Amino acid sequence: MALISVIVPVYDEEENVEPLYRAVDHALSGRDFDFELVLVDDGSKDRTYERAAALVERDPRVRVVKFRRNYGQTAAMAAGVEVARGDVLVTMDGDLQNDPEDIPRLLERIEEGYDIAIGWRRKRKDGGARVFISKIANRIMTYIMGIAVRDSGCSLKAYRAELIKGIPMYGEMHRFIPALSQLAGARLVELEVNHRPRQFGVSKYGFSRIQKVMLDIVTIRVLLSYARAPLTWHLKVVGLSLLLDLLAFGYVIFGQPKSLVVAGGIAMVLFSLTLFLVVWGLAGGLFAAVEPNVGRYAVIAAKLSSRLKLLNPAPQEEL
Repeated sequence: MALISVIVPVYDEEENVEPLYRAVDHALSGRDFDFELVLVDDGSKDRTYERAAALVERDPRVRVVKFRRNYGQTAAMAAGVEVARGDVLVTMDGDLQNDPEDIPRLLERIEEGYDIAIGWRRKRKDGGARVFISKIANRIMTYIMGIAVRDSGCSLKAYRAELIKGIPMYGEMHRFIPALSQLAGARLVELEVNHRPRQFGVSKYGFSRIQKVMLDIVTIRVLLSYARAPLTWHLKVVGLSLLLDLLAFGYVIFGQPKSLVVAGGIAMVLFSLTLFLVVWGLAGGLFAAVEPNVGRYAVIAAKLSSRLKLLNPAPQEEL
């Protein structure tokens, strides 16, 4: 591992920027690899960007990306991944609840041959309701996606760069990278990591994100199913819908229903459902054709709409 990139999205974390830098520096300096710290300011309204920019003047290992407005954690991570130069990429939250001292342990597992090392916050220091909902979401994800990750919401993860740079990230997709990486046959390992109470600022997590997460779970399940057996499951559903449709129309024609309007309405609804599923299948085929480029959509959108500003870029690097 010649270079390690630590990617940290920050949003209104002005009090945590300096302690975060010191903690990462303490955990990674003096080891047998170099590192860079990529701070992605997700449209902060406080002095987060100014304090991050000051670090660039002091330490050339620090690089800063700035969004003009808030796009969310996934877009920020996608931008950080885009500009990172490391052979291994480490992601973590900017609130210092993740402990940088755990990073070397994750890197050791990558050196052992794993493609992703995932943090598991066994003893979380969050509110009871948030922990409870997180556990329920993890169980749902394990059941629906068929991947046993005990803490998919933990941002502290280490990835081989060639893997994560090819995975699409949009919506709340950053938490689903382990599931998506199965498409590439990635080897995953989960480690128990330290979790600390927040010292400065307030949590940006809101329960409004639950709906987005659940929708993304369904979306990824569809993508995984399509990738493993293209259109197989879809054709079964279409076939069942078509059968029910034919039965309904047969009843309208030969069954002499008491209410022709009601029976005809049901038949038309089933016909519309069948038509929708056929169109959905065609759209799925189109998606499969363009899917290799989806991973760049979030970064491209951020560039066009917010104009990414990068401090301390690589030589000849443009955004």
